[in-house]
Amino acid sequence: MSKKILMAIVLVSMLYSCSSNKPKAEEENEKTTEVAEEKPVEVRAKLVEYQDFKYELISNGTIASLHKADLRFQQQEHIVKIYVKNGERVAKGQKLAELDKFKLQNSMEQAEESFERAKLDLQDVLIGQGYSLSDSAQIPPEVMKIAKIRSNYEQSRNNYKIARYNLEMTTLYAPFNGVIANLTVKEFNQPGGDPFCTIVDNQNPEVVFHILENELSLIKLNDKVIVSPFSQSSYAVEGRISEINPIIDRNGMVRVKAIVNNRENKFYEGMNVKVRVQRLLDKQLVIPKSAVVLRTNKKVVFTLKNSKAMWNYVETAQENSDSYVLVPDRINAGDSVIYEGNINLMDQVPVIVKR
Repeated sequence: MSKKILMAIVLVSMLYSCSSNKPKAEEENEKTTEVAEEKPVEVRAKLVEYQDFKYELISNGTIASLHKADLRFQQQEHIVKIYVKNGERVAKGQKLAELDKFKLQNSMEQAEESFERAKLDLQDVLIGQGYSLSDSAQIPPEVMKIAKIRSNYEQSRNNYKIARYNLEMTTLYAPFNGVIANLTVKEFNQPGGDPFCTIVDNQNPEVVFHILENELSLIKLNDKVIVSPFSQSSYAVEGRISEINPIIDRNGMVRVKAIVNNRENKFYEGMNVKVRVQRLLDKQLVIPKSAVVLRTNKKVVFTLKNSKAMWNYVETAQENSDSYVLVPDRINAGDSVIYEGNINLMDQVPVIVKR
């Protein structure tokens, strides 16, 4: 057999092989496509309806005590007794600490003696003018004024008041119910220039937070807030907005205050917290947050129609932790939206609703 004949036979065999393999590959692709088309995606769906919506505005805030005072001694005598410690709860009027009273007690007694002597001198001056101190209402004001000056009465009385006040200030009392903080001074030392301690009322503290200028219309006084510490996100308490500052700062922010309850003593002065402002909005078109997916940075919601997923671009308005308010456009009340199994869906993909 010649070489030309042999090459021809090989060429014909290769062409036959290629022509026979091509239909098989196409047939396998068609079968795969048929299998893919026959198997619908399992999803969950719900009807869209108008309902009351709890709008949530989320911000970060700081805890501040409703009442807070730095307590100081007026004198620099040695501290002889401290009755409290940091973290201790005290009642209004409770004794906190005492200074050494010896010098101040003597000063007050001397001032008291000088004042009594001035009273006698005043009486002598008035008697010399033909009046009695017991009839002070009958004494002309000018005569009384001159008599007090000559007897040194006013100065002695003022010195006595100051000495008595200084003696009283050697004992420190709680001005209101609260908790002791920043107590660093020890007994038998002078108080120094810093506050002896700080007392804070953290039973009903304030939370101070900021909102954007365009969110100002969405809140009002007495709106409910939910406050959680960053260090313990599972714990939350309710509060009410107590103050909205009517000034917008240079960053376009508005300062807001709310009062919260701290019966369990979970909040401390200066603590960072998460704040959610809740307000009830009537009759909004609400969908679950999980129903919204992003496609090319646009919000998409799949609706269920004839057992297929239909692609819809949407716009949302307010939101809370689990829902969006939908701007009515392509989706309306009564439509069924897919909220589970929609992550990888495409337009008009067959689906089956799970029960």
